Amino acid sequence: MTDFNTPPSSQPYTRSWYEHLERTLGAGPCRQLGIYALPENFVLSVVIPVYNERNTLPVLLERVRQVPIRKEIVLIDDCSRDGTRDLLKEYAERDWNDPLNKMSVHFHDVNQGKGAAVRTGLGKATGDVMIIQDADLEYDPGEIPRLLQPIVEGRADVVFGSRFLGDQPHRVLYFWHYVGNKVLTTLSNCFTNLNLTDMETCYKLFTREVIQKIQPKLVQNRFGIEPEITARVAKLKCRIFEMSISYDGRTYAQGKKIGVKDGFQALYCIVRYGLGD
Repeated sequence: MTDFNTPPSSQPYTRSWYEHLERTLGAGPCRQLGIYALPENFVLSVVIPVYNERNTLPVLLERVRQVPIRKEIVLIDDCSRDGTRDLLKEYAERDWNDPLNKMSVHFHDVNQGKGAAVRTGLGKATGDVMIIQDADLEYDPGEIPRLLQPIVEGRADVVFGSRFLGDQPHRVLYFWHYVGNKVLTTLSNCFTNLNLTDMETCYKLFTREVIQKIQPKLVQNRFGIEPEITARVAKLKCRIFEMSISYDGRTYAQGKKIGVKDGFQALYCIVRYGLGD
């Protein structure tokens, strides 16, 4: 683990970097292009739940580290059995010598599910803004700065990255997964009075203040964590933005884990957290 150092003036998202581009392009184009300045001591926490991702984790972690923002990377192993655990132990002991990335690794002794790993990670994270990042390669960390912009500019408390807004590429896969997602999102909207297009998305960003309010209440261990989080931020009357993201979905042969049982659990969670705490 390394201490954070102040990035050089040429580092993207610093004040001097932004002011140079603003003078060149103008404030309007900068805003449209996702060019903005981060606060001087800003830290983004990237919470990565991990379960049997030995083949994809090294590539994913490198892509996260390449995001040119000062980050705290929080990895939570949910009792993997494919060698991922040994890899994470090696990561925990390595001296990364990386001024933009600080890393912490945490281990579950018993497999509990994605939701439990997310709850652990959010409890350990200390950044100004927190994002959930799957350990596979379905979501592109290179899009994180764009998703972060509404929060940094003070317009949003929560940002959902939507796979269905239409202007980003996504892999064509399972029709019934698409239908199931739409049904679950629509039902969730009925209870939360939101107009989300993708409640089940992995990419959810939160201010630290929002996480401090909802994390102690989270209880779901598996994929029910998605509707639970959505219901809880809706009840807080958070300012929620939704932005398009790309999506490179996996097949079951490639390791996709969500199934029909998780869909029924999501239905239960939508009703439970929509009607009460």
